[in-house]
Amino acid sequence: MSEQVLPKAWESLLNSASFLPVIVKTIERFFDVNWSMEPNRHQFYEMVYMKRGTGIFEVAGHPVPIGPNDILIIKPEQPHKVIVKSESGCDFIVLNFKFSNQVNAEYSEASLEDFLNFVSGKESGPYIALKVSQKNEIITLLNRLLKERDSVEIGSDFMNYLLVMELFVLISRALKMEWENSIKTKSPKLKELMQVSVNYINNNFERDISLNDIARFVFLSPSYFTRAFKEETGISPINYLLKVRVNRAKELLTDTEMKISDIALNVGFSNQQRFNEIFKKHTRFAPLQYRKQYMK
Repeated sequence: MSEQVLPKAWESLLNSASFLPVIVKTIERFFDVNWSMEPNRHQFYEMVYMKRGTGIFEVAGHPVPIGPNDILIIKPEQPHKVIVKSESGCDFIVLNFKFSNQVNAEYSEASLEDFLNFVSGKESGPYIALKVSQKNEIITLLNRLLKERDSVEIGSDFMNYLLVMELFVLISRALKMEWENSIKTKSPKLKELMQVSVNYINNNFERDISLNDIARFVFLSPSYFTRAFKEETGISPINYLLKVRVNRAKELLTDTEMKISDIALNVGFSNQQRFNEIFKKHTRFAPLQYRKQYMK
């Protein structure tokens, strides 16, 4: 195999994710209108991509219509079956997958952190349905996976693994968009999520958290989260985070004799210089000046 360098997105994911996707089985199926099946269930996730035809999946008692370019993700242990509706039958691809713990190689019913927040949550029920176009990147990757699966070329296993990783990154993004779309018209739900993010900041401000960390906690994209947070609170999430840190620093400056450098670290700043700049911007005092002015 010639030298291959992992794209930065993949390399980051490989290094940071606790659980990584493992394809258990990949199947291409064709069923005609006379085919029938009894409900079955699996210990792993099942992703169904309908290439041609129409049908109905019954998932945990919920009828789910599925047609060309629909993707259905069925969660573990959910009874399901398919009923073919189109006279010409149905062509679809099925991927069964689970997640491998990179530390001890055990398998988990959980998933990548981003994926898990929505996919495993009660918000979406026993399944998630995605509607994509024929030219969607997910569809392109599914077809490449099937082609690579049958390849005997050198490095095909490695390529297959990278394609799986990219597939789940794209699915995670698609699910995030579904999540955002589902709450845009639900004002109480959006309000609840913003309160959750405020609580997250209040409880974690002393850690080295970023905008991405906060947005990820409520499974929203940073851009959408920033707009929603500012509309709800009147302040950007980063400015709110800095405000919380500065307010806690004020308390430590006036109620304790801690060193300025220790206070900076205690409230989440990586160095004292950055702390001094932010503190003075918010209070018009340098930290030492503030302590002399307001020390109890």
